[in-house]
Amino acid sequence: MAEQRNETPTDNDAYVREVHDKGLQFDLRTMSRRRMLTVLGGAGVLGAVGGRLLADQSPASAACVAEVESETAGPYPADGSNGVEIRTVAGVVRGDIRSSFNGATGVAGGIGLDFSLTVLNLSCVPLAGAAVYAWHCDREGRYSLYSSGVTNQNYLRGIQATDATGTATFRSIYPGCYAGRWPHIHFEVYSSPANATNGRGPIVKTSQIALPKDVSSAVYATSGYSQSVTNLSRISLATDGVFRDDLAAREMATVTGSVTSGYTARLTISVKG
Repeated sequence: MAEQRNETPTDNDAYVREVHDKGLQFDLRTMSRRRMLTVLGGAGVLGAVGGRLLADQSPASAACVAEVESETAGPYPADGSNGVEIRTVAGVVRGDIRSSFNGATGVAGGIGLDFSLTVLNLSCVPLAGAAVYAWHCDREGRYSLYSSGVTNQNYLRGIQATDATGTATFRSIYPGCYAGRWPHIHFEVYSSPANATNGRGPIVKTSQIALPKDVSSAVYATSGYSQSVTNLSRISLATDGVFRDDLAAREMATVTGSVTSGYTARLTISVKG
């Protein structure tokens, strides 16, 4: 399995101090230099850039790309790896992850974001019937179940099966940018919904979706995201501890939409499966 890189926010951030106080461990391994991007052409294919699904492409016509990088799950996965398990909780299989569930109440506020992940095998065959577990921070940069103020919430987490095109889609809100990290969404790929919800896996791939700077800047200019403006100004893809090796070539989503109508993010990846 490919090694995973650190997700280590800056130590002088109060939010990070809270995490360190809890004794959560970070993956200290780093990835080796990335393999060269491989893009295969085909009839009717308009092309893909670094694994991104272009706005005028359907998942079925996306060009093949090299296997997406493995990344750290970070300190907030709630996948049982650090004592918190959400994958086995009733109701976690859902498309709309904006609200908490299974008795928890609360809805994450923010600019709307529908994001989809299309999963292919290394022969470019869609992995239908697989599953994706996705999670990300709220607009204040907090992770449900972990961060102060939202430990009693489990929003912005969910599992979806992939359809015939290998695509899993989630309705959410645009995540904030917390200190030391580029705006991103975490995900784990499983071979089936049963393996995603049994608490044992196995996990096929753990990685992250990067979100583009221009869209993030537009979102962060709206109400509720004020701290993200400062945090984004202090980070770049070149300095981000996760994406810096290849500047998120195979992990950067294509995003369309507006702050008034909401956004749609798409990413196509290849995994061993």
